[in-house]
Amino acid sequence: MLPVTVDRADAAPLRTQIVRQLRAAMRDGRLVAGERLPSGRTLAAELGVSRTVVTEAYEQLYAEGWIEGRHGSGTYVTDVVPAPETNDPIPKQIPYAGRVAPPGAIDLRPGTAFAGALDTPAWRRAWRLAATAPASERSDPHGLPGLRAELAAYLRRGRGVACAPGQIVVTRGATNGLALAAAALLRPGQRAGVEEPGYGKAHAALAARGLEVVPCRVDDHGLVVADLPDDLALVYTTPAHQFPLGGVLPVPRRQALVAWARRTGALIAEDDYDGEFRFDVGPLPALHGLDPDVVLYLGTTAKMLTARMGLGWLVARPDLAAAVARHRDLVNDRTSALAEEALRVLLERGDLERHVRRVRAEYARRRAVVTGALRGLDVRGSTAGLHVVVALPAGTARRVRDEAAARGVLVDALDRYRTEPAEGSGLVIGYGAAASPDELRTGCSLVRALARSAPPPGRRAAGAPAAGARGPRGAADAAAARPASPDR
Repeated sequence: MLPVTVDRADAAPLRTQIVRQLRAAMRDGRLVAGERLPSGRTLAAELGVSRTVVTEAYEQLYAEGWIEGRHGSGTYVTDVVPAPETNDPIPKQIPYAGRVAPPGAIDLRPGTAFAGALDTPAWRRAWRLAATAPASERSDPHGLPGLRAELAAYLRRGRGVACAPGQIVVTRGATNGLALAAAALLRPGQRAGVEEPGYGKAHAALAARGLEVVPCRVDDHGLVVADLPDDLALVYTTPAHQFPLGGVLPVPRRQALVAWARRTGALIAEDDYDGEFRFDVGPLPALHGLDPDVVLYLGTTAKMLTARMGLGWLVARPDLAAAVARHRDLVNDRTSALAEEALRVLLERGDLERHVRRVRAEYARRRAVVTGALRGLDVRGSTAGLHVVVALPAGTARRVRDEAAARGVLVDALDRYRTEPAEGSGLVIGYGAAASPDELRTGCSLVRALARSAPPPGRRAAGAPAAGARGPRGAADAAAARPASPDR
């Protein structure tokens, strides 16, 4: 018998009651590591609830790392119990400052993966095995050969990226890969395009290398290729899920973008930061497959695992990859050999792909919660990734953001991702950082209520930038204007 009861008079859903009580039992030692839990059918009968309720509760605990399933054996408490959660009520007044969420806040800002979804036993095993690998005094600037071989196989299977291990450079993340490529392959004073609105750290990384950064217009489908000037040396794009508007670049535009790069001699930096997560159909193959000679493919573990792992990769044609590796060696840019080996183990054993499949299902459930709680609002970009955009009348987004923060719910305003003013206004809402679907439902319901209580708009709602948001801006001015963005 588990220390669990249900109270139908309680306002909390039955599933939530079960999850909370099992978490508490595992935290305080009433349920210990390795203890077997009853089957869903058995517990449902004991509690007098449907089997679906218990199944959903177990799935939530499994996603958070509290329990694990053993093939043919049953469900058990994991050997490592996650850190205790706080059950304190959300404070009524929370200052909205910086990127660190205050204690008790519901964090709906984008850019963070759900840390509780890590397969804790596999994660621990990978790091334990990595620690036993022999140490090397001299590191390979391309990255560990074994990891690059596993990455080449994984990218071919999962993202349609056909490459040899020698074309891969292991980096500290997608932004680090972009910065290394800019330093190794471009010259100060050259012009580089970045999507507008877009990822601020990509903008800053290019500007820091002395490049003139040019904002490039996007619409609901992603980068507007027809507007690209011909004098760019590189354009940075997020075709799988445009950040932050959420558009998926259609095949005709992908072909036009590659043709533009071929004609002008430019390079395309493809940031595939969350390309594994698409919910309407299977993930689209990476842009890299259309023309590996002109596309630099950037990937990261930040969304599929955690940003704290500090690993990413750059895939380029052999001569460009070699140039990036030489520059990396010259400036002594290093990644953790222990982290590289741990990632190699996760790939070799198939644990990473199993994790991605499981977490894709978790994010699909979270997406459904978010879109349901925001019903009646103009929600965009929900077919992929870990965030959505809510288009609002001009001037409304900042008010909703600030009022939500005062009630303990943190969201981003779309203006945060622009370098230039535009008519469009909206909120960017992430669903990776929240501790549970219940938190998501609570936070999004508050946002919906605040947005619907806004006074009648004086201007039309728009989630995409106006046509004026396409002109060039000097690198120094743009870097100063662009605020910080989530890490990857």
